[in-house]
Amino acid sequence: MSPPVAPPGWSRWLVPPAALSVHLSIGQAYAWSVFKPPLESALGLSGTQSALPFQLAIVMLGLSAAFGGTFVERNGPRWAMTVALVCFSSGFLISALGAATEQYWLIVLGYGFVGGTGLGIGYISPVSTLIKWFPDRPGMATGIAIMGFGGGALIASPWSAQMLKSFGSDSSGIAVAFLVHGLTYAVFMSLGVLLVRVPRGEKPSPSAPSALDGVQVSARNAVRTPQFWCLWVVLCMNVTAGIGILEKAAPMITDFFADTSTPVTVSAAAGFVALLSAANMAGRIGWSSTSDLIGRKNIYRVYLGVGALMYALIAWFGDSSKPLFILSALVILSFYGGGFATVPAYLKDLFGTYQVGAIHGRLLTAWSTAGVLGPLIVNRIADHQEAAGRHGSSLYGMSFLIMIGLLAVGFVANELVRPVDARHHIPAPREAADVARQQPESA
Repeated sequence: MSPPVAPPGWSRWLVPPAALSVHLSIGQAYAWSVFKPPLESALGLSGTQSALPFQLAIVMLGLSAAFGGTFVERNGPRWAMTVALVCFSSGFLISALGAATEQYWLIVLGYGFVGGTGLGIGYISPVSTLIKWFPDRPGMATGIAIMGFGGGALIASPWSAQMLKSFGSDSSGIAVAFLVHGLTYAVFMSLGVLLVRVPRGEKPSPSAPSALDGVQVSARNAVRTPQFWCLWVVLCMNVTAGIGILEKAAPMITDFFADTSTPVTVSAAAGFVALLSAANMAGRIGWSSTSDLIGRKNIYRVYLGVGALMYALIAWFGDSSKPLFILSALVILSFYGGGFATVPAYLKDLFGTYQVGAIHGRLLTAWSTAGVLGPLIVNRIADHQEAAGRHGSSLYGMSFLIMIGLLAVGFVANELVRPVDARHHIPAPREAADVARQQPESA
């Protein structure tokens, strides 16, 4: 199938809203914790069991993005958004059946496997198209869309909580909530399917450079370059550092100030989590837009270098000052979000626009790795320290030092990034033929 080509006069500013409709929907994944306590109570699950659908969804996100990236490039954004819509919404419908019949394996299958596949395809679906529409401002363009993934939980979390309050938190109430989610997201994501277009030619805007200017590298060749693997390490280290705080934010701030004269209440800890989500979302558009001005390598120097400094401040002085702890954590989470939003533009700088969506999909396996690594480091060390009789901020000191080391590894990997060797470039005639085939004038 051929991707939908924009008619003459089509505004490129219609494409970011199309991307947002998908990313705001699949961003619901960050609000899964709302369903954990009701599921545990209704189905008699442990905390580990109730986390399984989310964990599987994140793993499937990375795998489906990696294996589906080439198909996204070949068939275009409308095909990818349609697949994402069907999988993500179907995942909720299967989960609704699982909750209604109290068959937990159906929830794991639906939300984790089927819905997680929709997450991965949906996440990468607009990236290549946005970069081709905005070759002059790729960081800003991808930041707008990926901001939606970070902000999706700000909508889904209170909405889900209200539905569980209205429908009930037993198995039937959870089933209705899942059903409403699936149907509503199907309608909302369809807006992106109907609205998205690819550029008609190489210059989507008279004032913008050609989308095909510069180096062009295929996805197959990209994974054979040291640049790809350096960026894989950069993304993995940055995400590990951010998700280490995000996954355990509420108990972490409670533990840090438990032994002080001003302990943190449960409601205040929840407010801290909301602040982190806002910082995550703001960083995706703010820092990625800044990268258009100062360059991708420089912005990652900020993410990794300043991020290590923020971790050091928390480790050594965090329990003596709440404002310092909160501010440092907010900066780290803004870098976490910024790193996600900036990496597609970094890939475009190194490998061109030819198959940047497929390359981005393969790179997201770093996210799957970090999604396991970050929480494992923080939780395992905290459990070990607690078993040894320690408490408060001492539960996290060692893990924070490890995070500083990981960010240093990422910093070095970023410094090793160089322009891609010419032997990996694709011939210009082949590229032009592929682009012509994907963008027929009659469409």
